[in-house]
Amino acid sequence: MRRALGLLAAAAAAASARRVRAFVPAPAGAEPDPGPVDAAAAAERLARLVRIPTISSRDPEQVDEAAFARFREELAALYPRLHAALEREVLGTGALLYRWPSGSDAPPLVLMAHYDVVPVEGQDWRDDPFSGRIADGLVHGRGALDDKGSLVAVAEAVESLLAQGSVPRRDVYLSFGHDEEVFGAGAPLAVAALTARGVQPWAVLDEGGAVVSGVFPGVDGPIAVVGLAEKGMLDLELTTTDAGGHASAPAPGGATARLARAVLRLDDDPFPARLDDVVLQMVDTVGRQARGAHRALFAHAAALRPVLARVLAGSSRQGNALVRTTVAITQLEGSPASNVLATRARANANIRIALGETVTSAVEHVRRVVDDPSVVLRVVHGNDPSPVSRTDHEPWALVSRAVRAVYPDATVTPYVMVQASDARHFAQISDSVYRFMPFDLSAEELATIHAADERLSIAALGRGIGFYRALITGA
Repeated sequence: MRRALGLLAAAAAAASARRVRAFVPAPAGAEPDPGPVDAAAAAERLARLVRIPTISSRDPEQVDEAAFARFREELAALYPRLHAALEREVLGTGALLYRWPSGSDAPPLVLMAHYDVVPVEGQDWRDDPFSGRIADGLVHGRGALDDKGSLVAVAEAVESLLAQGSVPRRDVYLSFGHDEEVFGAGAPLAVAALTARGVQPWAVLDEGGAVVSGVFPGVDGPIAVVGLAEKGMLDLELTTTDAGGHASAPAPGGATARLARAVLRLDDDPFPARLDDVVLQMVDTVGRQARGAHRALFAHAAALRPVLARVLAGSSRQGNALVRTTVAITQLEGSPASNVLATRARANANIRIALGETVTSAVEHVRRVVDDPSVVLRVVHGNDPSPVSRTDHEPWALVSRAVRAVYPDATVTPYVMVQASDARHFAQISDSVYRFMPFDLSAEELATIHAADERLSIAALGRGIGFYRALITGA
């Protein structure tokens, strides 16, 4: 028996060693040539658009429509060839949809971006948030990265290709949203317009991942993370009520106390960590670049899903968000006066729903964890996770080649986008919807999205333009 067990152990060790030896990067195909790019001139144009404060709001009265109109006028002035050659329509109150005709009936490529930005109030900027200042090789200002940088990179690619007399091999649509930051109607209107015309995109590309380094254990080189799907989003309101009264004579277990207890229970009992198929695919792809023991671990990722889920959950905030449904309490509200007991206490839980979960299952989890029938739950807004896009066909291969055309050392990998984007709407009409910003960004630069001192390097902008040129010419 001992001899048999020893033989089995030796065979298992040998099989494991063979798997690790075979766990190497897949060979890369030939990359398209992105052609010439004038990044400095593009940065000047981006700066001009950053200076226009296109701040979106869910309250229409808080939206400066004149600023949005000025942006559209400036865009037309900066890119005259694009606006002369492409068909253009304005959807709703400001979404832009362009069509670059090819003369082919092949399914089209859709390139997306949005030109609305989030507010700057309460943030400690070193400079005017809408200065559009160019200094130290960077374009500074709200929207430089999210998402006017991508919009300019797309427009620059189209403008420069038109200047060369290029005609795409398939129609190219540009869908530029004006209300992405408030989950608005622009992208749904674009999808409805394409659906009415019987258009089913060959591939769709919107904002999402980027080219990053130092974020994956054991891997030193750059990684281009391309979102195949995005988590669902749920705003769930938790409310408690009470009789109220004077704050000088409080009773235990009042509305605010019960709400606080519910919030703490949610913090103490998170959703379980799970390694879904997309994250497993990411581990399999990037893990092939890892060193030593990390590579041996990642080679057995499929058999070690629970362990790796726990490792990623504990690695960082970003790693935790990849492997579980997350709950963030973003708003708290109690009594309107300092000396009055609350008759109603309210919290908003912003929940990002992992693949495999739904709005319904997330609400039920919260209900179970809170375990208090006096805490009323109300879905304010919610959508399930998006479908997962394909990686077994030419659109994905082209995205990978276009990345390597400008980032030849980067490993291109699928991932799950933990934020929400307009791309989720296009999943209704295409099985090839990808989420990627073609910029190499440091952790510090990534942290400026929706925060102070947002900026984008001129060099990264130039590489982004090259990416879109390679994508369009290769489609």
